[in-house]
Amino acid sequence: MIRLENIQRRYVSDEVETTALADINLDVAAGEFVAIMGPSGCGKSTLLNTLGTVDRPTAGRYLFGDRDLVALNEAELARFRAMTLGFVFQSFNLIDELTIAENVELGLIYRKDAGGDRKGRVAAAMDRVGISHRARHYPHQLSGGQQQRAAIARAIVGEPKLILADEPTGNLDTENGQQVMDILTSLNADGATIIMVTHSPSHADIARRRIDMLDGRIVASLARAI
Repeated sequence: MIRLENIQRRYVSDEVETTALADINLDVAAGEFVAIMGPSGCGKSTLLNTLGTVDRPTAGRYLFGDRDLVALNEAELARFRAMTLGFVFQSFNLIDELTIAENVELGLIYRKDAGGDRKGRVAAAMDRVGISHRARHYPHQLSGGQQQRAAIARAIVGEPKLILADEPTGNLDTENGQQVMDILTSLNADGATIIMVTHSPSHADIARRRIDMLDGRIVASLARAI
């Protein structure tokens, strides 16, 4: 499904060059659940942003199926993101002025194929994560755990091929964090491909494979025994 070949990402500012990613080679099969770990500043988020096509690599190839995404222009990448990817963030990124149902529907805003089925898709996504009863509420009326579940519903409402999760439990207590992991595990069991950045070893152990990063490089890739 995904292949990264010799991906590099360098930043240049004030004549100082910083290497965020160095010769990343990675294959992710459809249906995998991959956790990425490593110390702060090791390149985890840069790698996730590269996978999400919001950060272009300086060098290398990013193959999604038979498409080299590095060769696409910005409009093509925006279309690819809308049709293929779902994003879950640590900070939820819900819009305060919109109801939960309206926030979830944002996951369909750039999808031309949703048509008149939008409301049905939104209802199904909210039901999947257990927040249907909060559809008419606003983000500030929900707990942190409920807000993250709403964010997951927004990510999955378009039935993406790949879910990218950046520290999805980072702002949650243990109980709510486990509920989020249970949802991600259930989505993966139903066929969703998930790549998650986390600082939690216990949550990384739930994934099928753990990738360790250090100084912009992948230093280990360990599959979990099933």
